[in-house]
Amino acid sequence: MSYELILSFAFVAALLVMSPGPNGVLIAKTVPTSGRTAAFANVSGFIAAFFLHGTLSILGISIILVHSAEAFFVVKMLGAAYLFWIGLKALRSAFSKNVLATKVAPARRKRTLVKAFGEGFLTNALNPKVSMFYLAAFPQFIPAAEGALAGATLLVVIHSAINALWFGAMILLLSRVSEAAQKPTFQRWLKGITGAVFMGFGLKLATLRP
Repeated sequence: MSYELILSFAFVAALLVMSPGPNGVLIAKTVPTSGRTAAFANVSGFIAAFFLHGTLSILGISIILVHSAEAFFVVKMLGAAYLFWIGLKALRSAFSKNVLATKVAPARRKRTLVKAFGEGFLTNALNPKVSMFYLAAFPQFIPAAEGALAGATLLVVIHSAINALWFGAMILLLSRVSEAAQKPTFQRWLKGITGAVFMGFGLKLATLRP
């Protein structure tokens, strides 16, 4: 695999990671409510989902989803339902009287690292932006000659590394203002915005066409 191809993929992957989406919204919500450890567990879930997307693309299952309207519809609606559900939960929490009653307790007592990992994994696995990237763009960078499997794996590793660097920096930045971010008023606005964004992405996914 040529360096030009690797650099081209890294550039495209970086744009994908840095563009606004459910992953960034989840990190922005997790850091002030659960702390850095839970947020890094989110990122670990993101990375695991990248390898899932990459494996499906390499094995050709993604092609089946593209050409099967029924399979695409099922996957699309599952993703839309999940994003809409967590958005609805955030909105309900935003309008709850308990949000304004006291400062937010450290969510690490309520949210286990396994749960945080699962949130990150499902958010990224069901992210339409990432799905379409691995359906349409990712195969274009896989070399057709020998070593295609190793090349594809390398691309997933690069994508995961860019993801870890970007969201790791975001976590460290947000953690510096975590004390102010734990104020009830900030939490109400954050959860309201988070809920609206997730529900918006869910509706967007529901209307997405292959």
